[in-house]
Amino acid sequence: MNAHDSMTGPGDAPAQPSARAKTTGKADDMVLLRTAAEVTRDIGTARPDIYWPDMLISAALGYAALAGAILIDNTALAVVSGIVSILALYRALLFIHELTHIHRNALPGFRLAWNLVVGIPLLTPSLMYENVHTLHHARTRYGTAEDPEYLPLALMKPWSLPLFIFVALLAPVAFLIRSAILVPLGAIIPPVRKLVWEKFSALSINPDFRRRPAEGEFARQVFWQELGASVWAIALIATVFAFGWRPLAIALIVLSGVAVFNQLRTLVAHLWENEGEAMSVTAQYLDSVNVPPPSPLAVLWAPVGLRYHALHHLLPSLPYHSLGEAHRRLKERFGTDSTYAGANHPGMFVLVARIARSTMVRGGDRGSPKRAEAA
Repeated sequence: MNAHDSMTGPGDAPAQPSARAKTTGKADDMVLLRTAAEVTRDIGTARPDIYWPDMLISAALGYAALAGAILIDNTALAVVSGIVSILALYRALLFIHELTHIHRNALPGFRLAWNLVVGIPLLTPSLMYENVHTLHHARTRYGTAEDPEYLPLALMKPWSLPLFIFVALLAPVAFLIRSAILVPLGAIIPPVRKLVWEKFSALSINPDFRRRPAEGEFARQVFWQELGASVWAIALIATVFAFGWRPLAIALIVLSGVAVFNQLRTLVAHLWENEGEAMSVTAQYLDSVNVPPPSPLAVLWAPVGLRYHALHHLLPSLPYHSLGEAHRRLKERFGTDSTYAGANHPGMFVLVARIARSTMVRGGDRGSPKRAEAA
């Protein structure tokens, strides 16, 4: 059941086209699409001298700060160390997004290194995003019921937004249970394996999404990543008997902070105003969000190029380190009164307020979409 449209009585004036309808029904701006491709041809190569140190330094800083949060006796310093750990590990974790877009041969060894250094230790191996996130970019899937990363959040009930953030707090515990208990059980009980793969093996927000079986080389990668994550998760639980609950509890709190940051970023990555219809590339762009400079905090809550999320939907294969320059060139080319400027927004708080207002106006007096009910 989709969200119910407002009904008009015989004496009511015809409804005026909403901003949402103007956006979702917008035809492609071919000048924008061609220009975006043309002006970025020379910056489309992933640079290992940026990817490797950025990922490794972020991870090293995050783990060092996590150790500080566990070991430091001073509460205030431990809290500061925990915050630093959240921000650094969050940045390191978001390289999972780059792994889904860069050419498989672009950065030899990077996928394996990321999984060993970040993905498996944080119980979020790349299998949970690869072959999932690309569906979100599929021309005919974006914003539909087949999109694993889309919900019409702006059209849901007001309580849906706090719930959307709250579930992120529980994600680290859920990942621990998944890898330590459910995956090993699935190895010996096929129905459990099928259930875990279809419903609990993707970083998706659409509760109706069911994952298809892994095949070929990807299936082999899944096996080794699952094995590594399960061994690590069991080892983490075993540390309780050697060191008590405190170290693991602090680590889970830090990872909850990472998950909440990511959920807040997800909340403002799109306007979430599509009710399931297929959209043009330009409409998808306008339903997505750029938070370009001078917004001062976006580099923290939307790192690794994700402050240019709308631009990323125009140019999904462009490396994260090139998005800032691509934005500069397109802004210079099109100016402020253009389709390109339509996806640029001033900051997180403005976007959260916009979505919250929308839920109060639309979600408060209309039926919730099917996916909202499922959530």
